[in-house]
Amino acid sequence: MTEFKNAELKDKTWARELLSYSAYRGCEYTFGNNFCWQNIYGMKIARYKDFYLIKSSGGYFFPAGRGDFREAIEVLRKDADECGCFLNFVTMNKASMQWLKENYPEYGFESNRDFHDYIYNYEDLATLKGKKFHSKRNFINRFRLNQDRHYEPISPQNIDECIEMNEQWLKESDCCDGDLESENCAVRNGLNNFFELDFIGGLLRVNGKVIAFTFGEPATKDTFVVHAEKAFTSVQGSYPAINNEFVLNELGGYDYINREEDMGLENLRKAKLSYNPAFMEEKYKAVIKASSL
Repeated sequence: MTEFKNAELKDKTWARELLSYSAYRGCEYTFGNNFCWQNIYGMKIARYKDFYLIKSSGGYFFPAGRGDFREAIEVLRKDADECGCFLNFVTMNKASMQWLKENYPEYGFESNRDFHDYIYNYEDLATLKGKKFHSKRNFINRFRLNQDRHYEPISPQNIDECIEMNEQWLKESDCCDGDLESENCAVRNGLNNFFELDFIGGLLRVNGKVIAFTFGEPATKDTFVVHAEKAFTSVQGSYPAINNEFVLNELGGYDYINREEDMGLENLRKAKLSYNPAFMEEKYKAVIKASSL
């Protein structure tokens, strides 16, 4: 029997190796994401041969890794049977969906635009060239009117300031929002385990005070996932500035930047679309058809 367990820091090496075999670009197929969000979504992980397996309170993730995918799916089916539930998948990319559709006709599929990831070209976010980025350049230019402002990578010397800023950011936001509190919990988990998770991050200061930070990790050799980005909106241009500075200073080795989903939030969708994504990383759910039960 394959046993699922909580993700621990000691799992990161083997987990990332198996994830690299599939090279999925989705944010949920990164070890840091699984570690930081596991308590919120009830996520558990397991290793079966060269497959990285994930399940959550909502269902199973399509396997990541290499080998006989049919064999990995049967391992998941056995686990589902033992738990007294159906083997339904809560996430997979388009290629995985097509494979499952061809090999397991008992499944029906659905896709929710709210949870597709926004993927951007590095060059677009780094240079902000052209009319489509005119407003972004204006915001950043206004930010740069601050005389005492500068960017620096997140380090052991400044991470406590990011933790403090994150708590202050939450206080200034709608703390009654359950989703916001859950996100803050995941961000706090990421900051508290930042170096153990090998995250890459950066921050902005104005007059010595941290007013924005961001961090993430690679999903594939060519794609970096931004897990968190926080800024005080009282400082005009802080969000586009931290975005641009982080990409310029830390992400030159990647072709694509994944800035995750918008969760159906209108303002967040508008903000992510304003950066002109190169494409969307589509995600699908797979549920056994009633006629197949």
